[in-house]
Amino acid sequence: MELIKLLYIAVSLVSLTLVSLPPITPQSYACDQRNPETTNFLFCDTSLSYEDRVNDLVSRLTLKEKVQQLGSGSTGVSRLGIPAYEWWSEANHGIFSSRYAAKFNGSMPRATTFPAVILTGASFNEKLWLKMGKVVSDEGRAMYNVGQAGLTYWAPTVNVFRDPRWGRGQESPGEDPLMVSRYGVKYVNGLQDVGDERVSGSNSRLKVSACCKHYSAYDLEYWGGVDRYHFDAMVTKQDMEDTYQPPFRSCVKEGHASCVMCSYNRVNGVPSCFDSQLLQGVVRNQWNLNGYIVTDCQALQTYLKCNYTPTPEDAVALALKAGVTMECSIVMQNYTENAIHLNKTDESIVNQALTYNYIVLMRLGFFDGNPKSLQFGSLGPSDVCADDHQQLAIDAARQGIVLLENKGALPLSNDKTSNLAVIGPNGNATFTLLSVYAGMPCNITTPLQGLQKYVSAVTYEAGCDSASCPNQTRIAAAVEVAAAADVVVLIMGLDETMEGEWIDRDNLTFPGYQEQLINSVVAATNGVVVLVIMSGGPIDIAFAKNDNRIGAILWVGYPGQGGGDAIAQVLFGDYNPAGRSPFTWYPKEYTEQVPMSNMNMRANTFPNFPGRTYRFYTGNPVYDFGHGLSYSTFTKSIISAPSGFLVQLNSPTSRNHSGEAIDVSAVRNCNELNMKLVVEVSNTGSMTGDHVVLIFWRPPSSTEVNGEPNKELVGFKRVKVKQGEKRNVSFGIKLCKRMSVADRAGTRKLVTGKHVITVGSSSEQQIKHTTDLRVSANAMQ
Repeated sequence: MELIKLLYIAVSLVSLTLVSLPPITPQSYACDQRNPETTNFLFCDTSLSYEDRVNDLVSRLTLKEKVQQLGSGSTGVSRLGIPAYEWWSEANHGIFSSRYAAKFNGSMPRATTFPAVILTGASFNEKLWLKMGKVVSDEGRAMYNVGQAGLTYWAPTVNVFRDPRWGRGQESPGEDPLMVSRYGVKYVNGLQDVGDERVSGSNSRLKVSACCKHYSAYDLEYWGGVDRYHFDAMVTKQDMEDTYQPPFRSCVKEGHASCVMCSYNRVNGVPSCFDSQLLQGVVRNQWNLNGYIVTDCQALQTYLKCNYTPTPEDAVALALKAGVTMECSIVMQNYTENAIHLNKTDESIVNQALTYNYIVLMRLGFFDGNPKSLQFGSLGPSDVCADDHQQLAIDAARQGIVLLENKGALPLSNDKTSNLAVIGPNGNATFTLLSVYAGMPCNITTPLQGLQKYVSAVTYEAGCDSASCPNQTRIAAAVEVAAAADVVVLIMGLDETMEGEWIDRDNLTFPGYQEQLINSVVAATNGVVVLVIMSGGPIDIAFAKNDNRIGAILWVGYPGQGGGDAIAQVLFGDYNPAGRSPFTWYPKEYTEQVPMSNMNMRANTFPNFPGRTYRFYTGNPVYDFGHGLSYSTFTKSIISAPSGFLVQLNSPTSRNHSGEAIDVSAVRNCNELNMKLVVEVSNTGSMTGDHVVLIFWRPPSSTEVNGEPNKELVGFKRVKVKQGEKRNVSFGIKLCKRMSVADRAGTRKLVTGKHVITVGSSSEQQIKHTTDLRVSANAMQ
């Protein structure tokens, strides 16, 4: 199986290389004020509206010129003073180095590399997500100003982490739709930020352009002989409404993202980039996207190879009709003109596509002359890898680290640690820290280097030749080192050869002989043993959880360029961990019960199916979503919460009994109904720290809905609470948005009866509150 995966990856990479355009040198700008001929064009007149400027520009183009602007490698129009532009840049957790738009050389050979998104998701900190986006866009603009990058970034990834085997789960914030939605909104706001707390409106200026991907129901790379190019995601209307769509809806409607990327896979039989209902119908018309829709790279070539269309011209026509305005590759550039001549599509559709694309470039200032004279023109080399950016990368890793277990072993004391052993294949990891789609980091601090800042006598033994740990040859050396140590820090887990793009996992266990290495080291150690897990997804660590000789367990994701410092600071108590698991830790048997290719979320949709994610999983997890410990203790109480709600309907109803499911469209002023909740958090421990307040909701059961969640996150906030301090944390939870359920037709319903609110996750003190929702008998129209 591993050989098949490697061959598949190699073939995929070669095919991508063969069909890609040669790299385009990052452009400077259009409407050069030193060229009076071009500045006289109306599209260069900044006093006009974007629409008027774009209409003038498109009207000047010939058909041949138009079609050459429909690919990510836009050729530009030299006679109009418009240089070539490469749209393809990545910035999921920092500027990504590629042979396309972003180049690391010259005055900017590196950029800040933040942790994998899954780890920063674990922080549950919206302020952090916004701040990270702002840093990334500052660095992107700075690189653009010196010709080393573009302005359009295909980030963030907002696919829900549906299945623990998904190799790209590390690119997602987690498995909960609300948390993923809020991450997407804040990161987009940070990327597109123009100086305000949030982007003000969908037609504002942009610092850089953000793109929410991969739409929709995309979360399989290669599993069970099925690859992402051929996979047909069969999704119920119920699951689409409450799981797969919410993050993209929020990204566009609340985050005002200027781009959406359609995915490789089919959804219910239709390739995503050919699906006019999903793209034109939902993204453009329902969510009112003001921006462009781009295919994932080489998607149209893939569709052609899979015989979804008989000719390239048919593929182009279908994509344009569906709402695609740009292709990441060359099919549209090569075949759109002929598709028009064959009457398969119309030039007016191309004009509309170009209008959407060009308005984004207008909002970015690409047609406003020299970028150094614009709003962000002062950004330059000193703004890339700045000290505060690098410190934020460390802080982002610290905030996400999850303390899974602590049996009194942590925090460590450097006064009491004279001989520390670091053991494990990730103990001195470098690029493994960075995760996928990483750029060239400003620097890298490995876990070993981080720990050496606290203890002078540190011995390192990998115990395995690599994270795959294919043999036992180095276990004996690790055991010898462990036996002589006061403290052993085992740094185990996965790397990008086991989970990543094109690579889904087959199981949820430690690879190779890693588990044997852990058990052998634990048996030989007389001192403290701490297990640190580096991975993008869950591993079944029940054996370690139940071993009292292992004094503590931490999950550190892929912690980025400053990961070694972050790990050491948490281990030695200079930072009090507060991260919460962004996914469910399933037992290893889960992979035998659940085909990865089955997209259903709810349990019992087929025999013995236990459901997916904490919302619907009916089994016993190793750790639940939201699990996370601290070095301090926190208590909570509900200061205020409503005991009930009386909702008014737009028209009379003869029914009003518990369990009745009412269409939200029938509720008067539905969007204004808000449950106000105030929670008091007290730090009763010995250490100042952050605390993540999680608010879960469980609806009444209703035979009209079928498939209510076990519980669902409806609010979260991260707050710093000093030792001995009490803080009030306020929540406003919109009833019709957060406390409604999707029925089997995908319609949102409010269910009358007792709704249960739970403050806290299963790893902490939980407080329950019940609020009764009823229909007012006196207030119907």
